Amino acid sequence: MEEEKPSSSESAAHEEDGKTSSSTNGDQGWQTVTYAKRRRKSQPSKPSPVLDPEKSISEAISDSSNVFVPLEQQAEEQIRLRHLQESQKAAAETVSKSKPSTSGSSSDDGGDSDGEVSRGAENKVEAKVEAKKPNEKNPKKKKITISNAAKEIDASALAAFLADTTKAYEEFHFLQLMRFSDYFTRAFSEISPSQFQWSKMLKESSVEKNSIMPLCYVSEPVYKTSIEWISKCSANALGEFLIWSLDCILEDLAGQRSGAKSWTKSIIFPQSKALVGIFVGIAMVLRQKPGVLISQLPTLMDHPRYQGQDKIPLYVWVISQACAGDLGVGMHSWAQILLPSVSGNSSCNPQLRDLVLQLVERILSDPKARVLFNGVVKKGVRLVPPHSLDKLMRLAFPAPASRIKATERFEAIYPTLKKLALAGSPGTEAMKQVSQQLLHLAAEAISESKLNHSAENPELSKEAAVVFIWCLAQNADCYKQWEMLHLANKEASVIVLQMLAGQWNEHAMRLAPLDNMKETLKSLRLKNRQMLAQVADPYWQACFKDANKYCEVILRRLTGRFSCMRSGVIVLTLAIASGAIFLSPNMDLWDWKNLHIMISSSVLNIK
Repeated sequence: MEEEKPSSSESAAHEEDGKTSSSTNGDQGWQTVTYAKRRRKSQPSKPSPVLDPEKSISEAISDSSNVFVPLEQQAEEQIRLRHLQESQKAAAETVSKSKPSTSGSSSDDGGDSDGEVSRGAENKVEAKVEAKKPNEKNPKKKKITISNAAKEIDASALAAFLADTTKAYEEFHFLQLMRFSDYFTRAFSEISPSQFQWSKMLKESSVEKNSIMPLCYVSEPVYKTSIEWISKCSANALGEFLIWSLDCILEDLAGQRSGAKSWTKSIIFPQSKALVGIFVGIAMVLRQKPGVLISQLPTLMDHPRYQGQDKIPLYVWVISQACAGDLGVGMHSWAQILLPSVSGNSSCNPQLRDLVLQLVERILSDPKARVLFNGVVKKGVRLVPPHSLDKLMRLAFPAPASRIKATERFEAIYPTLKKLALAGSPGTEAMKQVSQQLLHLAAEAISESKLNHSAENPELSKEAAVVFIWCLAQNADCYKQWEMLHLANKEASVIVLQMLAGQWNEHAMRLAPLDNMKETLKSLRLKNRQMLAQVADPYWQACFKDANKYCEVILRRLTGRFSCMRSGVIVLTLAIASGAIFLSPNMDLWDWKNLHIMISSSVLNIK
């Protein structure tokens, strides 16, 4: 194949290039144009181009092509700044559009009008700032007091609400009561915890003052509307509502204790805003239906959740509400809940003990307190049960070394409460049960008072012996019970026998007829003699000897009493017969034989 030949133009160019390069190397003639950018991409940049005299001009220019880089960077920086200025301008325009226009003139009004508008806007802003300076602090929101919140409750609105609630939950009384409580909760929702510190109030204020809180703020129409509606609720629902309400309060009390332990500056009560309404609801229920409290006493007495001295102020308030409706319910609740909390507990807080005493003193000083004796039994239970009298007796007659300031106050209320505990119709089945329970408790009290020989309690022994003898007078079965308790409570028998022997004339009339007493004394004398032959301890021997001695004394008095009665009857019969003989108008008609028979039969009957 023939090789392709270059064209004339190409050959001319080659020739021209050869000339150019030769001339360049020689006499610095014309230069050939080259593309510097293509060569710059492939070649690394050099810090500074240096012209070598031995190189051609074209090579020198190609080596110094990086001098345009700063110009390109400057152009890119200008473009970036221009975009930034445009974005800032757009943002400024957006802000200006969001603000209300201070002038209705357009941009066509000229520079003078724009200046005037801007100066007017600035003056207005300054005027507003100056006007706000005196009121830099925002005015505080006015606190709503409990009284103001209670005044806002409208009786007619409440009646309408209760009517709708009754219709909506016709068969669910407990839900109705929940809605009732919620109504008052919302009514007092603006009350802060600091305005109603119920725990501090119930503990530090007097019982008389606390008994009317917070119900004293509720108007009479609202109260009447509420209790009329409550009277239609079932007793079971009211009992459930009472326990639910107490649970809410005790939950708040637990929150207070946990907050105090964490040592926070401000304690937050999670339900405190609702507690005013809950307290109002409890007060209304207990004042209208006080018997609800008695039905719930087993729960409050037995469940551990409701135990503890920290609950005493709350229970004092609860019972004071029931007292407003029925003093008997309050008296029984006090004896069942509060009295055990302060009896037999030397570590009881004196402040809490004072609250318990304040309540019972308030009950007994009430002008209507006499009605307590007309109803000593409430709903099948006694106002002051036997075990309550036993606790009260120990508080009123402690050992001499255990007396405290409150002892005198217990001594003052003891006689009245004792009468309540012993009141009732003699011979009834209820009184028989009471006498049997008290006989056992009195024997234990005497034995315990004599147990510690170095610190005996003669006052308690004496009072318990009086109660013991009262039981014998009420129930003939108590004599048999005494025989069974004698050996286990021999010290108690000694104290009772000693009192009977020393005050026989006082007790004999109450214990008549004395046949049961005579039989019991003979039984006790036999047991004493048997034990004297068995025991070797000097103390117990002395005890049985004393018991046997007093039995003999009383038996002699019983025998002497019968002898005196027999002699007196004989003398009286003879006197009547003699008078009849001498006063008879016809002496011959008198039948001496019949007279002898009459006198003889009288003597035999006495024997």
